[in-house]
Amino acid sequence: MSSESLEYLLALNIPIQFIAGNGDRVVLEQLEGKESGEVPEQFRPVIRWNAGQLSPQHERFVATWPRTLRLHIPPLGHVLFCHATPRNDTEIFTRVTPEDRLVPVFRGVKERIVVCGHTHMQFDRVVGDIRVVNAGSVGMPFGEPGAYWLWLGSEIELRRTEYDLAKAAKRIRCTTYPQADDFATRNVLNPPSERAMLEAWASAELK
Repeated sequence: MSSESLEYLLALNIPIQFIAGNGDRVVLEQLEGKESGEVPEQFRPVIRWNAGQLSPQHERFVATWPRTLRLHIPPLGHVLFCHATPRNDTEIFTRVTPEDRLVPVFRGVKERIVVCGHTHMQFDRVVGDIRVVNAGSVGMPFGEPGAYWLWLGSEIELRRTEYDLAKAAKRIRCTTYPQADDFATRNVLNPPSERAMLEAWASAELK
């Protein structure tokens, strides 16, 4: 529900910033007539569908999103936001990835706090002298069902909000999304466990 999500976010009566992830990038590439080779065949219909949902105005808006964003958040100081890592939008690491593999990834980062996502699993860890926090995922979490997000203020808090899962699953199933029933079942009602996803990501994480 890409267009609906954008409209809801843009209607919020608060300052809001966006950054682009790999999904946004491959959808824009699809709209340019390029089919990304990095997307497995079984997920390409999803990319094509999402590309078809965006209006020209939405397409232009998404194209303006930066890959990284630096914000000053009192009293935490400057925080760097990125999708996967500061250097690209597809690198995979988790709370159990050995630190020595990650030190080169964050070398040169001046901020003492980095917020990322990509793997859809929350964590709060330290790499060298940088605190790296994964905000998790609102719409496609891995772990207990719910919407995962991050609060940045006087403290850094990993949060999860419960919502009407059955209602959300029903609404998803009423869309023309190519894998609507599977998504509603496997990603909203019964997401994969963190343990299962840690095992799945192990073969793809940074070496």
